[in-house]
Amino acid sequence: MTVRTMSSAQVGAASVRDGLGRVVETARTIDEGHVADYIPELSHADPDLVGMSLVSVLGHRYDAGDAEARFTIQSISKPFVYALVHARLGREALHRRVGFEPSGEPFNAISLDDAGRPANPMINAGAIMVSALVDGATPASRFDVVLDGLSRFAGRALSVDEAVHASEADTGHRNRALASLMRSTGLLPREVDDATDVYFRQCAVEVTAGDLAVMGATLANDGVNPITGERVTDPESAQDTLSLMGSCGMYDRSGEWGVTVGFPAKSGVGGGIVAVKPGQFGVGTFAPPLDAAGNSARGVAMLRRLSEEYGGHLLAHPSAPASPIADVVEDAGTDAVLLRLRGELDFVAVEQVLHEIDRIEATASGVAVLTVDLTDVTRITGVARQLLGEAVDRTRGSARQILTIGPDR
Repeated sequence: MTVRTMSSAQVGAASVRDGLGRVVETARTIDEGHVADYIPELSHADPDLVGMSLVSVLGHRYDAGDAEARFTIQSISKPFVYALVHARLGREALHRRVGFEPSGEPFNAISLDDAGRPANPMINAGAIMVSALVDGATPASRFDVVLDGLSRFAGRALSVDEAVHASEADTGHRNRALASLMRSTGLLPREVDDATDVYFRQCAVEVTAGDLAVMGATLANDGVNPITGERVTDPESAQDTLSLMGSCGMYDRSGEWGVTVGFPAKSGVGGGIVAVKPGQFGVGTFAPPLDAAGNSARGVAMLRRLSEEYGGHLLAHPSAPASPIADVVEDAGTDAVLLRLRGELDFVAVEQVLHEIDRIEATASGVAVLTVDLTDVTRITGVARQLLGEAVDRTRGSARQILTIGPDR
């Protein structure tokens, strides 16, 4: 008998894939929803396809089911084009023309605020506005910018499904009407056909669930693609994009999504969903039948279960904060104390460090030198750096103690 051995890395990867596989197979049993047909070309999608992919911010990818099936990105393009325009214009300039607020209405609703702005960038009106703000003299040059940006998010060269694009353009009368309304307010900076042409093309870009997972992981990774290592967008743009996905990404089901799943996501009528656990991973799902809100019925079920099993909800509370203190070494002979720290220092972590410093000061009255060693610290947030720096300054002012810091992070 031949026994095949696997490395620990292979065993771990297989465990993740097996977990995703169980989620996919359960989703296959769900018999709900209908394939989109208001864009005629989308009606040809195979309703039995179900795929899922997860990519961590460390660049590891795990696939299950039909993760390599191709479909058009549709409205999932919206957050990524928003991130690209945000990076170029900045938050203030961009949001003079598009709002922040959930609309509570279907994705193609007429939803403009008192200033004539679309409610947010995740509904069609808002996405048309954002696409019109892409830099370029012609629709073709602006779409080149969009396609290049989406490709950099995905880590590979993407292309357009021309049949779907033609179908979208032939039937996109409501989107042109939305553009006309915004043009009438003076906020849309392009002619109607000029603006909608780019939007129709971006919706027809072809992707897989794996592509969506890489794109989501790029947002999770502060705008750096974890596969290619390329910075695609800046941290603030990634953060604002995730914020709007969290509040508006699932259309008029966004509130329910926030309660039952609890991490930023964006759906598309092609059957895809991208979801993000910031700092950890991106997920892409594909299953064509849609629910009444235009979200993939099986995709919603898959991500709900993933959130439950993988702890995806952003508001889930850990049982106890991890301690950043690796070791406390006292040397009675030299009246010195060494405080070794580890991991990420955020507010909760540095608060523990400051209380440990207070404890040392209170109980070790003969301490002459207190050294805080940051060698094994992987990251220090802004608030942690500020609070720790202030503690250093206060202790350096003491005649009895000196606080020194190890390698600067």
